[in-house]
Amino acid sequence: MKIVLISGLSGSGKSIALRLLEDVGFVCVDNLPVEMLPDLVAHYRQGGKTDRLGVSVDIRSRFRLQDLQRFVADLRAEGHELDILFLTAEDSVLLRRFSETRRSHPLAHEHKTLLESLTHERRYLQPVQEAAYVLDTSLLSAQQLRQRVQQWLGLPRVALQIVLESFGFKYGAPVNMDFVFDVRFLPNPFYDPALRPFTGLDEPIKDFFAAQPRMGQMVDDIDGFLQRWLPQMHEESRSYVNIGIGCTGGQHRSVYIVEALAQRLSAYSVLVRHRQLHQAA
Repeated sequence: MKIVLISGLSGSGKSIALRLLEDVGFVCVDNLPVEMLPDLVAHYRQGGKTDRLGVSVDIRSRFRLQDLQRFVADLRAEGHELDILFLTAEDSVLLRRFSETRRSHPLAHEHKTLLESLTHERRYLQPVQEAAYVLDTSLLSAQQLRQRVQQWLGLPRVALQIVLESFGFKYGAPVNMDFVFDVRFLPNPFYDPALRPFTGLDEPIKDFFAAQPRMGQMVDDIDGFLQRWLPQMHEESRSYVNIGIGCTGGQHRSVYIVEALAQRLSAYSVLVRHRQLHQAA
């Protein structure tokens, strides 16, 4: 089993690192009492529930260093691949982060100032830091921290999933879209009685739009925009991008364009949704 133990100072980014592991398929447990680590590994190993486990251990659980060292040695002796990541930062940075989030330090109840709490925590966790891969997050954004952890562990990047949804404006625009393209100005086959019963999934409508230069230009323009900027969104660790294509009734133009874009964006994981066609069904 691949096990990643995450420890470090409060405010250094442990939650960000743990969420990254979760995003790439690790089963993650935050603030685990160290004494429960062997049982946790045995539980998930039994029956092959998972082969990747992420665990955060820090001063909140007040573990004994000797216990952690013994459990780590035992798990490695059993053949588990166990890595320890320790996150730290400068006191001035941690003080600023606590001020910005207005969170209290785990040792605040001991009647210590924030700086005194950080100093005590740093001394307490020093032996863990000496046995771990240390990452100073003082100058790192959340995204940069995710990238550094990914690089250290050799983790795959989370695939970017594209949701393409056609809809009709007369039924209201969807509210969960990152981008909405209005294509109501394009030629509308609705006004041809012979074409009206069909949808953008049917060959007569496809043939109609294939003969419309403006439709081809619109598909090219939207595709060009997405091909240029989707890689940048992926680089920033976006997991989903929702794109809405709207015409008047959501039957012809928007459906056709969504299908055309889905073919062009095949390098990504693409989900196609036709809101009005689904509702009609």
